[in-house]
Amino acid sequence: LRCLVGSEMCIRDRNFGFLKTYTRKNTITWSLKDMKKTLLLAGAACLFPVLANAQMMSGNEAKSYIGVDYIYDKADFKKDAKSLDDGYNSASVNAGVRVEDFGIEAFYQHSGERKTHLSAAEGGEHKFKFQAYGLDLFGYAPIGMNEDFDLLASIGIANYDTKHKNEKGKESKGRIGYRFGVGAQYNLTENFSVRVMGRYNYIGMRNLDSFKELTAGVRYSF
Repeated sequence: LRCLVGSEMCIRDRNFGFLKTYTRKNTITWSLKDMKKTLLLAGAACLFPVLANAQMMSGNEAKSYIGVDYIYDKADFKKDAKSLDDGYNSASVNAGVRVEDFGIEAFYQHSGERKTHLSAAEGGEHKFKFQAYGLDLFGYAPIGMNEDFDLLASIGIANYDTKHKNEKGKESKGRIGYRFGVGAQYNLTENFSVRVMGRYNYIGMRNLDSFKELTAGVRYSF
């Protein structure tokens, strides 16, 4: 059931039976969210050539690379989602550029779906999954005689999209979050390396505060 009154639109949800009211303020909020996502994607497209051009002008050695990661996520659910299982397996693909001791990396991450069985009053079987994409800035600290080992620190921004479904209905949400990580990388050869990291992802949704994750993966440099 939909109705439009002045600047407000009301929608009665068939599954949940409650009345939602959307105002022009909500429309503006949605537009701002879309703008943030667009700016994030534009940043990903622009920063790589900027970094590469800076490398050419400075004469420093730059390395482009691609990689894959296995990720274990521990979700910090809140309020209505507090009873959901909080462990998730996911995978990510990434591409980046490293110039000396600094770099930038773009990634796309997709989780598996996790089921939680609750009582009928709590919605029965719940299904939750998420995906994310974004950018991380890296700092490298080479150690060892041949500098085959790097300590890493990263800070980044990402868009998180979640999907939650149960017997009463389904809900999809998106939000921009912030990421902070530390880890280590061992360079097996000039082209291949392995990496492990721990990362904290602040999301700040009503029912999902954050993810804590452990990652392990490989990188191939050109």
